[in-house]
Amino acid sequence: MTDTPIDTSVAHTARVRNYWLGGRDNYPVDREVGDTVRDLMPQVVEAARGDRLFLRRAVTHLVREEGIRQFLDIGAGLPAAGNTHEVARAHVPDARVVYVDNDPRVLAHAHALLVGTDQGRTRFVGADLRDTDRVLEAARRTLDLDRPVALALLGTMGHLGDIDEAVAVVRTYMDALAPGSFLAVCDGVLAHTEAVTDERAVEALKRWQEDVAQPYHMRSVEDFTRFFDGFALVDPGVVCVTRWRPEPVEVGEVRDIPRYCGLARKA
Repeated sequence: MTDTPIDTSVAHTARVRNYWLGGRDNYPVDREVGDTVRDLMPQVVEAARGDRLFLRRAVTHLVREEGIRQFLDIGAGLPAAGNTHEVARAHVPDARVVYVDNDPRVLAHAHALLVGTDQGRTRFVGADLRDTDRVLEAARRTLDLDRPVALALLGTMGHLGDIDEAVAVVRTYMDALAPGSFLAVCDGVLAHTEAVTDERAVEALKRWQEDVAQPYHMRSVEDFTRFFDGFALVDPGVVCVTRWRPEPVEVGEVRDIPRYCGLARKA
């Protein structure tokens, strides 16, 4: 467990998202920022929920249709209902999962969650996603990287402002994984009414950059799609999270939000 102190004076991405998702693992500063950004850009709460929606659908597809039994979930955030290991093990009890995050509060909760319950099939690693060597070394203690692994990066890559750096990081991870592995990415995309000309959306992003410890960068659809270059996209490709294999709903209920996702296979 990390010895890094928890700073409660500055809002943190994981805690703000926890607040938006109805969790209790947050502080007044997180709630204040969360309310401000939500008021300016109401769809941000739906976007946070969209990560969990895509997680459930993608992991279910991977275990049931693709035979995946190993998951590397980077930037996992604070534990909540429907974690990767819970979704996977609802279908395959022997699934193995490695979570990675650099937030000390996330790690404290993660260790408490797993004490005496896991038998070594789940590991939490405290590391920055850019420290690829450290992450992969730790992952090998639980996962067999010579067999297919699903790499999940949900709400994570937007913290890297340089798209070339972000794509290179993803490529480094995928290069280390066996053929037949999968890449799942879900992140903020400005594609509809939330275009950068929307003054309220611009103000929301500005407030986030000023008040939250981890800046976040919304991408264009074109830049987001670059994460999957060279891999075979699973149908329906790169789409708004609400349109990735949606469950039956009433006509008119599915609508676009500023959150895109995709799942792709490494040949």
